[in-house]
Amino acid sequence: MNVLELRAVTYRYPGTQRPALRDVSLEIAEGEFVVLAGRSAAGKSTLLGIASGLVPHFHGGHFEGRAEVCGMDLRDNGPAALAAEVGTLFQDPETQVVMGTVRAELAFPLENRGHGAVAVARGVEEVALALGIESLLERSTAELSGGELQRVALGAALAGRPRLIVLDEPTSQLDPVAGDELLSLLRRLNEEWGTAIVLAEQRLERCLAAADRVIAIDDGAVACDAAPAGFLEWAHREQPALETPAAALLAGLAPATPPPSGVKQARAALRSAGLLPEREPPPSELGAPRRRRADPAAALRFDRVWHELAGGRAILAGVSLQALAGERIVLLGRNGAGKSTLLRHAAGLLKPTRGRVEARGRVALLLQNPGDYLVHERVAEEAGAEALDWAGLTHAVLCLDEPTRGMDRTAKASLAASLERFSREGAAVIVATHDPEFAAAFATRAMLLADGRLVADGTPAELLSGGWYFATETARVLGGHAGILTPAEAIAHLRPAAAVLEPQP
Repeated sequence: MNVLELRAVTYRYPGTQRPALRDVSLEIAEGEFVVLAGRSAAGKSTLLGIASGLVPHFHGGHFEGRAEVCGMDLRDNGPAALAAEVGTLFQDPETQVVMGTVRAELAFPLENRGHGAVAVARGVEEVALALGIESLLERSTAELSGGELQRVALGAALAGRPRLIVLDEPTSQLDPVAGDELLSLLRRLNEEWGTAIVLAEQRLERCLAAADRVIAIDDGAVACDAAPAGFLEWAHREQPALETPAAALLAGLAPATPPPSGVKQARAALRSAGLLPEREPPPSELGAPRRRRADPAAALRFDRVWHELAGGRAILAGVSLQALAGERIVLLGRNGAGKSTLLRHAAGLLKPTRGRVEARGRVALLLQNPGDYLVHERVAEEAGAEALDWAGLTHAVLCLDEPTRGMDRTAKASLAASLERFSREGAAVIVATHDPEFAAAFATRAMLLADGRLVADGTPAELLSGGWYFATETARVLGGHAGILTPAEAIAHLRPAAAVLEPQP
């Protein structure tokens, strides 16, 4: 039985003339693991909205065609009816979490379905263990980090063991470990429970190895529907922005090799072609960050900053750092490490319980959920010339918290170029992110935060090439060789050897 069937579906949001989906027909069978790929605003979230019933029942608009979800006709069944069979995780978990504690949030969907107290308690414990959030059960949801909220929202979606799970950018706010754990859990649910998974994701390198099938959406229409290898071949020809770093690397070095769906396949292909270099040590060993001599011209300075909660738990623990005008700093660390709290201190939204923060000039902060900043219905009303005048940021500090959520590679490259321009104009730029590919494209300096402490401070090549979790896909394929972070760097470094090995005409 199919869990999702669309027949000639076209949909327009209210007040728009351009369809978000155009004549889409597809079937997703029970037990399939499907990845939705596509540029930003291609129509992926709209398709997931149909699977959950939010389109058109919540959003309104104009709907043509026929859609069935788990055997239920979408014309006659809305989100409430579909919720018994479909679990949903949106891009913004903040909008899904409604209860005061994590335990209550996980219990809520089970209680709504009429489960008894024993079944509810068992379901909460099982999903908490599966997602590694058992330590959060008694925590207030208002105190959770963005990544922790995302896992809690997913737990609520999974608690009732639905037949279909639809997820919109589920790893966007998760650290590398939590992201891998989430995908492992989804694969286990898919293989052991037979749960169908439909996952929209921009960072395809994270999830292609788990997929049975990839559906690429372009301008609201299905542009490709194939197995991962077939999709990557199509992406290389038609939409290079969707190509994974490992596939781009192989295309540049061994174009006759089938594109790899993950690091293991890429390493095997390079090894077979004689192109996988012997692993070199990272450019320099990363030790504990040395306290830098105070620079009176620093744009931002933290001096032994602590942020402690009423119960004594420290979110920041003695952080000292300085950011110079023109520096582009990436801030890495697992969920709950203190990255967002550090940025809030930089902007003055929080005050240290101990220590001191000093900024020379204005500090601008973009938090994780940009929707919180918007008050108008349309972009033209929201972003006037005065709002977009960045001149006032010269010689100041620009802080961004997970700014690439939901962005395709082209949009990320544009953002990196903009941040580079701001730094050339004199702004110190600090970005907290879980995206090592973006970090490699943007940063001149990399910091690693753990348990509220600054544990590493070095160059991007030092921090992003020698490990596994905090590393680009290219660095993982090459085993940290020569501090290479991107496919372009790897191709330039290894191409001479590849040319020697190519057969001569």
